[in-house]
Amino acid sequence: MKLRFNPLLLAALVCLGQSPAMAQTDSSSKPLRIVVPFAAGGAQDVIARYLGNKLSAKTGTPVIVDNKAGAGGIVAADFVAKAGDGATVLMATGGAITVAPQLQAKLPFDPRRDLVPVALIADTPMTVAVRSDSPYKTLPELLRAAKAKPGELSYASTGNGTVSHLAGALLGQATGVSLLHVPYRGAAPALTDLMAGQVTMIITSAASIDPMAQSGKARVLGTFSKAHLPSLGNPPTVSEATQLAGLEVPIWVGVMAPSRMPAEQQKKLSAALVEVCQLPETKEHFAQLGAVSACGASAEMEKVLAEDSERWAKVVKLGGIKID
Repeated sequence: MKLRFNPLLLAALVCLGQSPAMAQTDSSSKPLRIVVPFAAGGAQDVIARYLGNKLSAKTGTPVIVDNKAGAGGIVAADFVAKAGDGATVLMATGGAITVAPQLQAKLPFDPRRDLVPVALIADTPMTVAVRSDSPYKTLPELLRAAKAKPGELSYASTGNGTVSHLAGALLGQATGVSLLHVPYRGAAPALTDLMAGQVTMIITSAASIDPMAQSGKARVLGTFSKAHLPSLGNPPTVSEATQLAGLEVPIWVGVMAPSRMPAEQQKKLSAALVEVCQLPETKEHFAQLGAVSACGASAEMEKVLAEDSERWAKVVKLGGIKID
């Protein structure tokens, strides 16, 4: 899932003073390579370049951002998993790490064996939204209509097997309603058809729906988050709206390294990334992307990965979900 890009961020990168936690992340002078699983210009790319500038300014070690798009992040994850230079890491998201293993019997790498979590960086939760002229003003109203018309109310997703798709399946399973899934190739065409009235609702990230919500073209009925999102008008969380627990769906972004990277090097890089993540200016930059800084070291990220994997394994099994 891609986040919304704000080109102003690229001009806002500044250098900070030296601090203990930001000591050299690698004893060698070899550049650190951050591999991004999406094309240049998207928010994961902007986040990676932001982190790279901060780390480089602190350590004096060059940081290279390498974009390797393809197969929902699998191409990039496989490249990093097999990297043997000790200086290549992945700007990871759930698609290749916690979702793909539930949907594909064979992957070219093992996310649990070949990669290790280094730091949790950001989150942009999923949302349920309708057009502003939709007759459904609240999520309970929409779900009541869906229960009365099984399989007739449709939701657009950003693609088969994406977190957007699985979040819709989770909502249907948890509330006992049958929703018609309509997959698209990304958020842009899905939003176009939502505005054209081709689908009843869309399930997409806060970053993707934010421009439509800000312009008054869409209304967010609920967020798959623990906290309210003021930027979207403080809609209720999906758990609040449904009175059901366990409906938080983070779209996490973190850094992972090949398991062969030395433990001490992982630890230093983790401390450096967490410190950058906790800077007030980092939170401001992420907010402009529709993201929330979710700073955490390897243990915190490991917890998120475990929860995410368990969540999607259950959803896929219960829904009998398969991808082409």
